Amino acid sequence: MVLKNINYGGDNIKVVILAAGFGSRLGENIPKAIVKINEDMTILDLQLENLKQIIELDDVTVVVGYKKDIIQKKYPFLSYIDNENYSTTNTSKSLLLALEEMNDYDVLWINGDVVFDADILRLIQQNKSKNLICVNKYQVSEEEVKYTVDNEGYIKNLSKSVEGVGEAVGINFIKKEDIKILISCLKECNNNDYFEKGIEFAMKKGIKFWPLDIENNYCVEIDFQEDLKMVRNRIL
Repeated sequence: MVLKNINYGGDNIKVVILAAGFGSRLGENIPKAIVKINEDMTILDLQLENLKQIIELDDVTVVVGYKKDIIQKKYPFLSYIDNENYSTTNTSKSLLLALEEMNDYDVLWINGDVVFDADILRLIQQNKSKNLICVNKYQVSEEEVKYTVDNEGYIKNLSKSVEGVGEAVGINFIKKEDIKILISCLKECNNNDYFEKGIEFAMKKGIKFWPLDIENNYCVEIDFQEDLKMVRNRIL
């Protein structure tokens, strides 16, 4: 698969949206990325609108799986990578499939169920000299991926089980020089691991990730009906 270059402040970057799963906890029989947040707009619609505000959107790659035809038909202008094993694998393997296609580029990857302000993307642009994990320092939910930091302020631990100082929000950035190591670490992950496990493996091999605090910006990962209701009330 040949992917187009995206200009991101003078540099080439690939944008990946992980959308292979389905929203079983939302009670909707469609991919989470195309759940509607108002009468006219899906989660993916809003993500694409935000991306267009800061980059020339020549190409976004979406990792699909569950009911992929629905997404591909609705967004024929995007590039796609098919996780055929979506029902037996997790985000570690979806991200692996994407990074193997684009290991010569910086990569911004976003979970397909995240609703966020475009200002978060501008923050990433301003801090792209580092590998980044967007975090909220003032919100720590039991369900979410949490993190701790080392003495230099870089992320030390990243999982749902740690007693964290904040939570990761599902928006991440990695520089091209570190992608091959992350790819090897994602290969080490079990099929049911989230991609955060691969990041933890990479950190043990010396790759550093900076926690980019976005708590002043709007960002919600839609896991439950309560999340969806909150977003719909804001969007409407």
